[in-house]
Order: sequence, then structure tokens, then C-alpha cells
Amino acid sequence: MATLTYRDALNQALREEMRRDPRVFLMGEEVGVYQGAYKVSRGLLEEFGPMRVVDTPITELGFAGVGVGAAMAGLVPVVEFMTFNFALLALDQVVNSAAKMYYMSAGQVPIPIVFRGPGGAALQLGAQHSQSFESWCANVPGLKVVAPATPADAKGLLKSAIRDGNPVVFFEGEMLYNTKGEVPEGEHLVPIGQADVKREGKDVTLVAHSKMVAVALKAADELAKEGIGAEVVDPRTIRPLDIATITASVRKTNRCVVVEEGWPQYGVGAQIVDDVQREAFDDLDAPVLRVTGADVPMPYNKQLERLAKPDAAKVVAAVKRVLYLS
Repeated sequence: MATLTYRDALNQALREEMRRDPRVFLMGEEVGVYQGAYKVSRGLLEEFGPMRVVDTPITELGFAGVGVGAAMAGLVPVVEFMTFNFALLALDQVVNSAAKMYYMSAGQVPIPIVFRGPGGAALQLGAQHSQSFESWCANVPGLKVVAPATPADAKGLLKSAIRDGNPVVFFEGEMLYNTKGEVPEGEHLVPIGQADVKREGKDVTLVAHSKMVAVALKAADELAKEGIGAEVVDPRTIRPLDIATITASVRKTNRCVVVEEGWPQYGVGAQIVDDVQREAFDDLDAPVLRVTGADVPMPYNKQLERLAKPDAAKVVAAVKRVLYLS
């Protein structure tokens, strides 16, 4: 297998799907001539031309609406938001048009569209550019929500999202684009709605998605030095959520800690905790704990920003609490 960066894996997925299906096209701010804010669309304009790699004005609501209309007309648009913080301006089209049309048309008007781009915090981008909106989108019936953590999953899930036939909101971790990993060449598809056990363990289950998978794995390494085996489960898809894989792990370890970058109130982790306690209550030997971002707008100051983010030390502390070691 080839070793690719997260961004190159996404680029490969887009290129392969655009070659496979002439209905697939990419649109968004600076996706063409500039080759994408994070260079995910590098080389696509040269290969596919300006009719299929479309530079848009800075009008998120407008070009998201064009994408929805194109999907209704039988095309397969991939709409790139420079950041999901800017996608707030387009939520009317995502929530009130894309998510509703198939249902309201009694199945007569499919909406095969992918809304993708970076989400979450990077480094000192300030409160308005450091937000995680997975829970917002996952709250809406009619949307599928995907958040891959590795290059292989990024490629396989993006290809599946493009072929899905339903509106898919595809969150790319803003700090993941330079990360590297082995990626299967050729036809590599990861099913939407299927979690992945990233590390086996016997003592506690860590559930984490997107950038937090790396945090959970680092915490697992630290715990292993103390003889504690942490199993790391990556849902990969937030909606639909593969609760069966998560609860199977909890039934084995009897303890669970959920790690997410987003805020603590009404987050993705809250839904996972609800599912775990309902499906595996009798298997739990401790309450399920959550490690989240701080319940504040993200600080710009470097040290305060670091304090506001989940990290391996916070995960290790939570694990020791559910193991009654602290």
C-alpha cells in the first residue's frame, strides 16, 4: 500500500470518482486555480476543466444552493467549504433543502450531494474559526455525517459518500491534512455507518472520532505503560452511528470514556453515552465519562487554547477515574 497524507488521500478519492462518473463535480471557494485552501483539489482543474472544478464567489449560501439544485437535476456535486465555520452561512440550504427534499418528495427527488471541508480547531485561529459542528448536523434527519481520522478512512469514506445518493456532511479534521498513513490503492471503499477498532484492549473502551482518535491512541500508549489496556473505537460515521461495535467493546471492557473535540453540552458524546447506558447498562462497572473541549469560545492565547482542548493527559485521568484508581 502507498503511504499518503490525509489531503492526498482525499485528492485521490475525488480524482477517482470524477474519472468514474462524469456527473461528479467539485465546487467551492478557491478549489480551482488556487487548488483548494488546503490543496485537497490539487491538479483537478488541469485534468477536468472549469466545468467540473468550479471556483465560486465567497457566497456559501449561494453556491450551496446551486449544489442542491444540481443534485436535484441529476448531477453529483461535491461542495467544499473553506471551513465549516463559514458553512454556518449555508445551513439553510443544508438543513432545509438538502436534508428535506428526498423525504418531502416521497422519494421522487434524490439529493446525491457531499458537503465537505475542515472542521474543529487548528492553532490560534480564534473563537470564530475553531468550532466543531458534528453534533449540529447529526441532529438533522436526512443528513449523514462522516468524520474520518486516518488517510485510508478519508479516501474510503469520501468515495462512499459520493456514491451514497443522500446528502452527506463530511468533516475533515483541520489538523489532519499533513498526517500520513497507508492507503489501499485503487477501489477502496469504507462503508458509511461502520465503526473501526483502532486498538484492542481489555480494561476500558475509548470512543473517539476525527482528530481525537490520535489523542485516544496516545492516551492508550501512556496507559499501557501502567499495565492498563485501552481499546480505541473510532465510529468514523457520526450519523448513522455504529452503536453495535461500540457496545460490543464496552461489554468486553466494562468501562467507557468518550473523547470529542466539541463542547460538552448536547454533544456527540452525549448521544454515545445515552446509547451505551441503554444497550450495555448491565455490563458497565462504572459511569461512562466524557472528555470534551471546554465550554467556552476557543481562546486565541496559545496556552489558554491548549487548556481548552482535550489531550491525552485528560483522557488518562478519566480512565483512572472509571477504573477507580484516582
